[in-house]
Amino acid sequence: MTLTRILLIGLFTCSTAYPQSASEWIKKGDAFEASGKSKEALTAYLEAEKKSPNDAAILVKIAKQYGDLMPSLGGAAKKDASVKSLGYSRKAVAINPKSSDSHLALALSLGKNTEFMGNRQKIEASREMKTAAETALRLNPKSDYAHHMLGRWHQEMAGIGGAARALAKMIYGGVPKGTYQEALGHFEAARKINNRRLIHQIEYGRTLAMMGRDAEAKTAIKKGLNMPNREADDSDAKERGRKTLNSL
Repeated sequence: MTLTRILLIGLFTCSTAYPQSASEWIKKGDAFEASGKSKEALTAYLEAEKKSPNDAAILVKIAKQYGDLMPSLGGAAKKDASVKSLGYSRKAVAINPKSSDSHLALALSLGKNTEFMGNRQKIEASREMKTAAETALRLNPKSDYAHHMLGRWHQEMAGIGGAARALAKMIYGGVPKGTYQEALGHFEAARKINNRRLIHQIEYGRTLAMMGRDAEAKTAIKKGLNMPNREADDSDAKERGRKTLNSL
């Protein structure tokens, strides 16, 4: 089933009954997102975009919903969602380069697109993702998710082994360097800003495990696993946490 077909199925019957403002469609979308209904939220935000096509905040919301839909899709539909998420986030940055949320959306979308990229593209995307997350944090030092994205970036880069890094240097000119200590610092900062997001807690624990601090890692991950799911990616975060915990 194509992504377009999926979205059409999610259209509400009231959408053609009477015209609504962009703000009304946003409220509908926000309500659907809060209920975990990404397809319906996306449909509402796309309607809001029709009313206000150059509103970066709306574009950020659309980019997020395309990304949130990816785990429920497969094949061409999943790739299409990732491409659209990236396209909307890039447009949001172009329209409002001073918006932290626009740059954060770009970092998130780049991260979700890497599974469809070759090695060289992944290296280039990793550099752009770090820059976007750093810009988001500079524009909003209280952005817990910008800290989280930088933590994930350092976590991934630090995990590249010496042999793989040497090979990448020969073929692609090298890969960026990251450290587990910096990753831990960013996850700790994210936790302090927003301690209700279990993804911060779990990645903090997983990083401790990567550093060989097993006892602390177990405590941190278990705390995250006991937290209630509130967001679209919480289930995936818990699955990563369980895998790490089982390996300790």
